[in-house]
Formats: sequence, C-alpha cells, structure tokens
Amino acid sequence: MLQFKKYTTYIFVIFCMICVSSCKILRSKSPENSPAKENIYTMKIISTARNYKGVPYKSGGNDEKGLDCSGLLCLSFKEIGIKLPRVSWQQAEYFPAINLPNIQKGDLVFFVTVGKNISHAGIVTEVKSEDEISFIHASSSKGVIEDNMMTNYWKSRFAKVCRPKYADLAKQ
Repeated sequence: MLQFKKYTTYIFVIFCMICVSSCKILRSKSPENSPAKENIYTMKIISTARNYKGVPYKSGGNDEKGLDCSGLLCLSFKEIGIKLPRVSWQQAEYFPAINLPNIQKGDLVFFVTVGKNISHAGIVTEVKSEDEISFIHASSSKGVIEDNMMTNYWKSRFAKVCRPKYADLAKQ
C-alpha cells in the first residue's frame, strides 16, 4: 500500500499536465489571428471577386467596365480595406509564400504567362482535391472567370501561392 501511494502523486501530476495541455482556452489564438476572422475576410474577398464575373478583360482595367488580373485582386482586397500593389509581380511579393499542398480558399496564386516573370494572378475560390483547385482571375480572352488551376495549361505556368495575413494587414 505504501508503494502505491508513492506513485499516485506522479500519476496525478501527469494527469494534470495532460488536462492542462489539451485545454482549448490555453491554446487559443488571439482574436485577430482567429480562423473565424480570416474566414470572414476570405468570404468577402471571394464574394467581391465573383461579383465581377463576366466583366471583360482590359489591360490596366480597374473597374466594372474592364479588369485585368491584378486589378481584380486590388478591387477585391479594397472591399476589406486593404490596398494591394497594382501589378501581379508586386502582389506576389506582398504576402508570404506557402507550399502548394497547403493551398486553401482565399490564397493568391501567381503564374508566368508572358516572359520569365510573374505576369498573372488569381484568388483561390475552392479546393475540391489536389486535381481540382478553382481560382478566379481575369482571362485576357474570356474576362473574369473561374478556372481549374490544375489543368495542364495552368500547372505548366504556375509560379507561386501566397497566403494573406489579415491580422497584420488590418493594422495598416
């Protein structure tokens, strides 16, 4: 019996450590970095971009009369009070890059369609599988549309995926 009492203290301490380490309150993030807040921003950005579906392509376009890819991103982010650089290669440097397997809704995707530098951008609208990732962009031939970025055309031109950090941007 004396030996059992010796170990009950250790067992009790281990049990308490497990309970404390699994407590959600202690592990929760600050409200400004919470996934719920990011989802609100993501939904607003995607919704705004989708409102421009069918708008014709216009190089340098920045309104409902005509848009280019970076203009679409600028307008979508403007809706939540964030000012992005106006050209796609600068937008690609604005947010931290992530690995493609971690892609999710609201991420920004960048492509090399002309020359050797980033020249096209879009917003991920849905991730169904590793072979079906939808993004919205301003196509030079079809205007603002949603496409699967995992087609041979887009995969061969893929350059980078970036994730907006809304908590940092809201402080601007």
